[in-house]
Amino acid sequence: MSRYGQQFGPDFTFLGVPRCDLEDPESYADADVVIVGAPFDGGTSHRPGTRFGPMAIRGTDYLPHDGSRPSLALRTDALQDLRVVDAGDVEMTPGDIEVALPALEAVIERVTRAGAIPVVLGGDHSIAFPDAKGVANVLGHGRISMIHFDAHADTGDITFGSLWGHGQPMRRLIESGALRGDRFLQIGLRGYWPEPETLGWMAGQRMRSYEMTEIGHRGLEACLTEVFEIATDECEGVFLSVDIDVCDPGHAPGTGTPEPGGFSARQLLDSVRRICLELPVVGMDVVEVSPPYDHADITAALANRVVLEALSAIARRRQDERDGTRWDPAQPLLANRPIPGS
Repeated sequence: MSRYGQQFGPDFTFLGVPRCDLEDPESYADADVVIVGAPFDGGTSHRPGTRFGPMAIRGTDYLPHDGSRPSLALRTDALQDLRVVDAGDVEMTPGDIEVALPALEAVIERVTRAGAIPVVLGGDHSIAFPDAKGVANVLGHGRISMIHFDAHADTGDITFGSLWGHGQPMRRLIESGALRGDRFLQIGLRGYWPEPETLGWMAGQRMRSYEMTEIGHRGLEACLTEVFEIATDECEGVFLSVDIDVCDPGHAPGTGTPEPGGFSARQLLDSVRRICLELPVVGMDVVEVSPPYDHADITAALANRVVLEALSAIARRRQDERDGTRWDPAQPLLANRPIPGS
């Protein structure tokens, strides 16, 4: 369980943040966030390649990898204002999902017990099961809610004769008791799956799914406000799971199961920012980035910014709680917001 580095390709950290070694508790004892790579695509049902996602998400940026990223909008530098460290990739056995997923769950549980927020770079969406369950094992089963951005519900039962795959983790999480069905919020669903039987199972679990049709009719902000009310009812924390295919393939072409008609990149980034500003996020994953199908690093760059947007908002939330301030997106950029160090 020590720092494996990157399972595929050269070993570098997320935008140059310090390394940590999970065998050395002192190296992450004071961490606010621990980056974990989950280079696994053994759960894919169509196009593979997400095993290379962590490497792409860590490194796709046109700025120096110097461990600093001041947010223009939020006036915080998450990589400096938070203690963010990178544990490298979990060694996830290719082709053996029943070995790979428990290895990841053990790592996420260890990170959570240390008091840090695990931010997991996928990998296909099968990793959401060990990610969210690892957090729930520490904070309490049924005590964290899930906000899940995706084109697909991922609530299938048996696929290709297996209980495990990237179309099934949300059903397995609810069946395990780690997460409550009635505190499971899905955003961005669309297209031609799942079938009525699976939709019936979801209704029986009292899951709440905001399809793109509803979001288009009601507006994204109104839907998010409703999501927030449900997510914080009887739950102390929120796990945020972002499947990059929630975005339209024009904004995220490098993914395994692209579905037209999704979010814009701006909608996703704004949503992630708002969630991490307003809610107690206790864990997060970003999944389904498949570099072999990407074009000009469009998808990897968006996933990188999803992580940065989340970290920046978490840093701003903590700063506002500490200083008694409140970030106001309506304020002019320079006139009403202090510049750090000025």
